[in-house]
Amino acid sequence: MKTTLGAMALLGASALVLAGCAGGGGSSSDSEGTEIRVWLNGTDTPQEARDYLVETFEEENPGATLTIEEQSWDGLVDRLTTSLSSSDSPDIVEFGNTQASAFSSVGALMDLSDMYEDLGGDDLLPGFVEAGSYDGAFYAPPLYAGARVVFADPAMVTEAPASLDDYIAKAKELAAANPGKSGIYFAGQDWYNALPFIWENGGEIAVQDGDEWDAQLSSDESVAGLLQVQDLMSTASVAPKDGDNAEPWTPYCEGASIQFSAPSWAYGLASECETDNPPAAPSVYALPGMDGGAAEVFAGGSNIGISAKSAHPELAQSAVEIILSDEFQTIYGENGLIPAKKSLASTLGDTPEAQAYAEAAVNAKLTPASPNWAEVEASRILEDFFVKIAQGGDVAALAAEVDTQIEDILNG
Repeated sequence: MKTTLGAMALLGASALVLAGCAGGGGSSSDSEGTEIRVWLNGTDTPQEARDYLVETFEEENPGATLTIEEQSWDGLVDRLTTSLSSSDSPDIVEFGNTQASAFSSVGALMDLSDMYEDLGGDDLLPGFVEAGSYDGAFYAPPLYAGARVVFADPAMVTEAPASLDDYIAKAKELAAANPGKSGIYFAGQDWYNALPFIWENGGEIAVQDGDEWDAQLSSDESVAGLLQVQDLMSTASVAPKDGDNAEPWTPYCEGASIQFSAPSWAYGLASECETDNPPAAPSVYALPGMDGGAAEVFAGGSNIGISAKSAHPELAQSAVEIILSDEFQTIYGENGLIPAKKSLASTLGDTPEAQAYAEAAVNAKLTPASPNWAEVEASRILEDFFVKIAQGGDVAALAAEVDTQIEDILNG
């Protein structure tokens, strides 16, 4: 699967013209028979929130309908590249926060700078605002966030480890004492959960030096973290060496995993297992850092934008206003997702789980802020890299190889 940002640039050339005259499309005052199509990805957005969006939109825009079309995360960048350039573009699209700059930078999205204050202004999550902005314009507001935390079987893990070394030792101990079970479920393709080990050892994926990007996975610091990842994958996990991390709560529910790391919204899925003899609802803790405290973890989540080719931009704006409303965002908070507005953090509650989410979110960080980063993800070179690590490959040699590939894309 390969996304070419050259094709996206062509998409952007026409989209910029459309974005400049976007206000000339459909009107919320003349919406009889009009349909707005919204792409939401995976199952992260709760059904309650989906229902609220549809019902509120159709109440506020009589005669218009809103249809939610669920998309898979797998292959999303390629589908968005094609769909946003077509005459049948969806009106509103969700994309991962690391993918936002790829679409805002080529004019595929409508400029929402005039809506910034109405959508929340400085109350919006700043890192996600940065990801959804380009060249001084605001294109993609945050949808929700979710820092990764560790979920553990409370019958086997009674307290959180004090440091990253303690965490690694505990996972290996659990695996050794429970043959056939993962002390920490760590599938081979899971680069998201590998990032904290790189960052906690002082490494980086890539850093910008002037106009060029310098990939850093082969640095001594990054390799030290990657060796920890390889150790866990080989001695603490029975997850498939070439598997993904799409549903890490499934082996937990099936009794094959004692711990797993996932975004905060996985709690409900791991607490309501539909299996025979399910484990207890997991305890939750923030991944510990090298010297205690919370580790730097990947800041998951999504941004949302209006297609520059939307035939009904005013109606699409109405839907985005509902999505960023306190009422809609509160539903996210009550379901374990971090709302798009800082002022709604209290909606997560004051449970131990919510405290762990908040602790993890404080140190959460993003992937390199390059418009070409989405192509790195679409190329799946990181998944291939970590599969080879899981299979016992030479970490330093593999890291040098993938650094070259990352630089070719980021500087292409």
